[in-house]
Amino acid sequence: FGLSDKVALHHQHRIAGNGDAIRIGMRTDLRRSAHIRTLPAATLQTIETRPRVVPMADGLLATLRGINLNDGANAADMVAVRVWLTPGLVVTVRRRRIFAVDDLRTQAEAGSAPANPAQFLADLCDGLVARIETVSLALENETDVMEAAIYDQGGKTLTNLSERRRSVIKLRRHVGPQTDALHALAICDSALIPDILRPGLAEIANRATRSVEELAEVRERLTALSDHLDMIQTARLERNGYVLSVIAAIFLPLGFLTGLFGVNLGGMPGTGSPMAFAALCLGIVTIGAALYAYFHWRDWL
Repeated sequence: FGLSDKVALHHQHRIAGNGDAIRIGMRTDLRRSAHIRTLPAATLQTIETRPRVVPMADGLLATLRGINLNDGANAADMVAVRVWLTPGLVVTVRRRRIFAVDDLRTQAEAGSAPANPAQFLADLCDGLVARIETVSLALENETDVMEAAIYDQGGKTLTNLSERRRSVIKLRRHVGPQTDALHALAICDSALIPDILRPGLAEIANRATRSVEELAEVRERLTALSDHLDMIQTARLERNGYVLSVIAAIFLPLGFLTGLFGVNLGGMPGTGSPMAFAALCLGIVTIGAALYAYFHWRDWL
């Protein structure tokens, strides 16, 4: 990372932008270039993160997650963004591109940067949640299509059901803790967050909560779809097995008769009659028809 990409925020604050990978020695770079203490610098370079907000004496540390909209990436593989705020500085760190951060960078370069670090964080949270809402709504609409194909149109298979279930599970894993972090941000005891921003942050947290509820609903609906398809498959297998059992029950005595009359021993009845074979065939057909009629009468067929 380098911290050379600094943009003025209304001539008072600055954003310390960064690159796209965490490398060895970054903690030293952060401490020297942005004068960040050891603990925040170590947190900013942590690879495995969980959404959270930590007020500190000289700043505020936030770890959030954003939808992965990079080319060829799975949206559910959410990208972590680590944010360090002080009264005059914002530092963001991430391993991959996050479009919500890029939007704020573009605004800053165009001269319309947020008025202060707290507003930057609020705008960042708004951008992250807006993209989460878009993805969760798309998953909900796709689930509607799947349900219509199965319940209304009588479909028996869905090729992308497992993939969608995995996506929802991954999203729910990170969006849930992020919702808690956003609620904590709205009420955190930090002078960096002015009271005028707290209602807006609370509304962003409420939107994130709604997305979590939507994802939970989609997960349950997909689970119900999977159970329904499993039930259909199980019923089909049971029906096929039952039919095979009935067929075997019909042909078992017929096989016994053909085996019995097929032995090549003296004394077999009908060996000297030209009508014996026809009589045997007629008997087999009669027995088979009688067994079929019996099974049908017992509602076994």
